[in-house]
Amino acid sequence: MSRWSSFRSAPGVAFRPRRRLGAALLAAALAGGGLAAMGQTSQAAESAPAAAAKTAGSTAELPERALAGYLHSSFANGSGYTRMADVPDSWDIVNLSFGEPTSPTSGDIRFELCPQTECPEVESEDEFKSAIEAKQAAGKKVLISIGGANGQVRLETEAARDAFVDSVGSIIDTYGLDGLDIDFEGNSLALDEGDTDFKNPTSPVIVNLISAVETLAEKYGDDFVLTMAPETFFVQLGYQFYGSGEWGGQDARAGAYLPVIHALRDRLTLLHVQNYNSGPIMGLDGKQHTMGTAEFPIAMTDMLLAGFPVAGNEDAIFEPLRPDQVAIGLPASTNAGNGHISPTEVTRTLDCLTKGTDCGGYEPHGTWPDMRGLMSWSINWDEFNDREFSRNFDAYGD
Repeated sequence: MSRWSSFRSAPGVAFRPRRRLGAALLAAALAGGGLAAMGQTSQAAESAPAAAAKTAGSTAELPERALAGYLHSSFANGSGYTRMADVPDSWDIVNLSFGEPTSPTSGDIRFELCPQTECPEVESEDEFKSAIEAKQAAGKKVLISIGGANGQVRLETEAARDAFVDSVGSIIDTYGLDGLDIDFEGNSLALDEGDTDFKNPTSPVIVNLISAVETLAEKYGDDFVLTMAPETFFVQLGYQFYGSGEWGGQDARAGAYLPVIHALRDRLTLLHVQNYNSGPIMGLDGKQHTMGTAEFPIAMTDMLLAGFPVAGNEDAIFEPLRPDQVAIGLPASTNAGNGHISPTEVTRTLDCLTKGTDCGGYEPHGTWPDMRGLMSWSINWDEFNDREFSRNFDAYGD
């Protein structure tokens, strides 16, 4: 997500047409664990994630329905500054935005509160820390989010990896945070030529990020909260295109989050892909889906919950995530990003994926009542919009 009020589309890619999945490929995907709930609402498919959630450490400590949001802590962005103490109770995960590197390749991440010249209402450091403690005492999770549109982070060397671990750990310790949100955008992640197996990546920026996060998770133990907020370009686009491709010429960033998500899936608390600021993306139905209605987040989230073959390769299945690890990322208002949908469409998205009702023109490959909830960019833009997004989520299911 962008820290500025201007919007940008997902980066372009040189596409080669690829045919829709045939029956043989669908069968292979099923056999490999992807598309596991295809066209079903089986109790077996639902009970396994629920059982796993009970032993998932920090994941189990979240509400059954959770709301994650980004707090503009280091900048104003036109939406106004929201003090930590004033963040409404609706938000279960608060991602402090953003920790940014001293240079794109340094790995040295810094975080500072918004300057008073930009945010006259900014609290003091002590007030900020006290407010974090109060949120945690109320059962909320507060994380440092690294990256954003302007915070390009490329861990090209082991030295950069080590600097990332040390500096992020220092931020977590200084503010007593619960964990880390990875919001790498732009050119932060890309696959080197020849890096074609998402289960065994070789690109240094990928390998070093995985290693750094594993080190931090080991340091902080089972209560460490890990979330990620990739754009659709880096995840769902991997269904068609992965890296520069077999013949080269594609954008090397296509699907570049997939090896990170796969390697860290056992540590992952929540994946909330940004279903906004996106170009058209092909869904599991072989159709291109565009932003603006519930159909887009339904189709994009279905891919995470059903799994999919990467770059159409039946031997390379990105296996489904547990439903409790998945939230749907949406803009809080029309000011926040391209792809905003109305509260009615947000409710329709949740109804379709968790209840199997009101799905419209897209038929998901299962029903997932244990899906975790929503993420939004951002808490500040929701405040600016009279809390329309969070109020609608609060009311859902009442």
